[in-house]
Amino acid sequence: METKNEELERNLTFDDQVIAKIAGITASQVPGIISLDGNMLSEFTDKLTQGNDQTKGIEAQVGEKQVALKLAVTLEYGKSAETVFTEVSDKLTQVLGEMTGLKLVKFEMHINDVKTREELKENN
Repeated sequence: METKNEELERNLTFDDQVIAKIAGITASQVPGIISLDGNMLSEFTDKLTQGNDQTKGIEAQVGEKQVALKLAVTLEYGKSAETVFTEVSDKLTQVLGEMTGLKLVKFEMHINDVKTREELKENN
């Protein structure tokens, strides 16, 4: 006897931007990440808008069951880059697994700058 689920073809997919947004929100919650940084065009766009693009500085490649992420960030002065990198990677693995069922198989984080919180406030 077949159940209804055996007859049903099921497929859950995610847009790259959805995964990038999840990654942006998650990374922003890690102490030591001051900001996510985009290229010059997105930096210019940020100045013209509210500046709250949570996908800025994030590239996501999403497959059926796996995801690869690249993040460009500004690190808070005095924080350990290695510790922040590990915490971001661990949190992304956990959150993506819980929210999407996708497995993080590749993670890259590029540090564009180091700033104090005071410098960030002055620049904004």
